Amino acid sequence: MAFAHRLAATLLILLIPASGQTSVDGGMEAPWRAVRGPQPMPAPEVSGFAPIRGIQMYYGIYGKGHGTPILLVHGGMGSSDVWGSEVPELARNHEVIVADSRGQGRSTRTNIPFTYHLMAEDYVALLDYLKIDKVALVGFSDGGIIGIDMAIHHPERLTKLFAQAANVSPSGLFPETIASAVNDVKASAATGDGQTASDEMPPLQQAIETMWATEPNYTTAELRSIRVPTEIVVGDHDEFIKPSHSRYMADTIPGAKLVVLSNVSHGALYQNPRQYLDAIERFIGR
Repeated sequence: MAFAHRLAATLLILLIPASGQTSVDGGMEAPWRAVRGPQPMPAPEVSGFAPIRGIQMYYGIYGKGHGTPILLVHGGMGSSDVWGSEVPELARNHEVIVADSRGQGRSTRTNIPFTYHLMAEDYVALLDYLKIDKVALVGFSDGGIIGIDMAIHHPERLTKLFAQAANVSPSGLFPETIASAVNDVKASAATGDGQTASDEMPPLQQAIETMWATEPNYTTAELRSIRVPTEIVVGDHDEFIKPSHSRYMADTIPGAKLVVLSNVSHGALYQNPRQYLDAIERFIGR
């Protein structure tokens, strides 16, 4: 699997069935064991680099004017290319915005240490640049954490939040799986594979690893302050997060719903795109 997609699986979250949650049947035999990536991304109708907050942030827009806007936010050490299986269908009924988070994919970065709040503010600035008032946010892993940060600090910019494989504290992670993922990052950096230039990988890798080890740290009070309609979404075989942690998130955010996707792990969005799309469309609408 290409570096960006192997590393997109380096972000967070797991959940096993709990009372009151929705379980979605993917109808596949042990697909969580398969190593696969997304489909290639189609060419965007509009794309460019937004000069925001000291960086050049890559963005692409699909289905422009087709309906309510959806912002797709990728996982850590990945890029917006992770959404190749979802964009074509979502763009039929929505204006779909994708972007590469700072320092990842095609976007540049500064020497400011990575934080989830820093990246969330980048996405708010991107929406300002694109003159988009509100979006439904679908976030994968780090992207889900960025969505939670926006729901806390900029609820007026979100209509709904679909947070898949996101955590709100480092204590929610299984330490052994995170250590394994970090080893994958190091191996990929050594070979220079992926979209990020090989000579940039060591400092970028260190910056992201530091963030993963120390963030996020959202308080119970902050989570209880969220008023954006929220779904906490997770694969039933996700390998990164303790089951109790996802349940805590759904129980703490007012009105949040816990959705468990069947027969998938962290990379649910490309292991079973049909199931993933159905979950998005049930929540956000067509």
